[in-house]
Amino acid sequence: MNCRGCGALLRHEFIDLGEAPPSNSFLTKQQLGETEMKYPLKLFVCGGCFLVQLDEYKKSKEIFSDDYVYFSSYSRTWLEHAQRYAGMMKERFNLSANSLVVELASNDGYLLQYFKSRGVPVLGIEPSSRVARAAVQKGIETVVDFFGAGLGKSLAAQGRRADVIAANNVLAHVPDVNDFVRGMKILLKPGGVITVEFPHLMQLVENNQFDTIYQEHFSYFSLHTVQGIFEKHGLILFDVDILDTHGGSLRVYAAHGEDKAKKVSQHILNLLRLEKDKGMLSMDYYKGFAGKVEKVRSDFMAFLSREKLAGKKVVAYGAAAKGNTLLNYCGIRRDTIDFVADASEHKQGKFLPGSHIPIISEEGIRQTRPDYILILPWNLKDEITAQLSYVRQWGGQFVIPVPSLEVF
Repeated sequence: MNCRGCGALLRHEFIDLGEAPPSNSFLTKQQLGETEMKYPLKLFVCGGCFLVQLDEYKKSKEIFSDDYVYFSSYSRTWLEHAQRYAGMMKERFNLSANSLVVELASNDGYLLQYFKSRGVPVLGIEPSSRVARAAVQKGIETVVDFFGAGLGKSLAAQGRRADVIAANNVLAHVPDVNDFVRGMKILLKPGGVITVEFPHLMQLVENNQFDTIYQEHFSYFSLHTVQGIFEKHGLILFDVDILDTHGGSLRVYAAHGEDKAKKVSQHILNLLRLEKDKGMLSMDYYKGFAGKVEKVRSDFMAFLSREKLAGKKVVAYGAAAKGNTLLNYCGIRRDTIDFVADASEHKQGKFLPGSHIPIISEEGIRQTRPDYILILPWNLKDEITAQLSYVRQWGGQFVIPVPSLEVF
């Protein structure tokens, strides 16, 4: 296997989580008796550019198909994040009715709706027709396709170059990251701005966030690695924000390399220096991660065994992809966790891949009054605990296993 960033031969294993089914391939009742396809979750780190990556064992076109069930608008926290971003971008870059904002992997229009409401023209690009239909119903024009250099050229030829290209939590999902970035270079107007948000690899390593590893995520990025890929395609990173989304993310701002109006901020220089000081440009930094992950599994399994033996009822909240990585790595099945509640009607009535735990509505928590609620999307901890605060009435507690076991 060669590095999808720089092409170097991959020799260094980062972690091996065994095999698991795709984390968003939820099952119907009829599918429970069928053979379930599983794929390796084995990551490598490139000794040249330090990109951490998974091979494309399952093709992206199969993952982001019409059956894709992730809809961004079900998270209040994420909608608030999107709304703040739209307001900030319009003000900072003087966007108007003469501008065009293009979002790559625009999902159900969760973000572009806030630009549209501010009078800024928008265009979404989303590969899954199912979630794209939800965006169109909101009045968001959406191209149903995968983005790359080919689509970038086509849109540019139509005179639809972008003042702003937004790519939130999509860079990790792209098997050919160079083609994707090259496409952004083609689509961007002179003087335009690209913003890309992605979970920061430093947070994954230092906070044991192994459950963010699944087949949809082909790559895991540091600022250093992203800067190298963008520079290769004539784009310069000129600013960066450190975000608390998804357990710790970065939002980088990029422009054409020839755009002299964009000056590289001290934020970029400071974060690059921090990554170097942390040792992220050395293979030693990536050693020992597997041992920390094994401790998370051991502690979590010991807790579940003890509480189930004591007759306690344990359920989960949030049928999240990261939760499926956790459950499958730990070998947990429905005899340990009774069900998972989720707000999305697109998931209710189905079963988690691998573990086959049933997905039901939140009403199941009120009816069964469990002793423990395992929060699978731990990045939404505050939102979920506020939403489910009523469990305190019968002495219910919450559980988060990552980065270390927490019962509260």
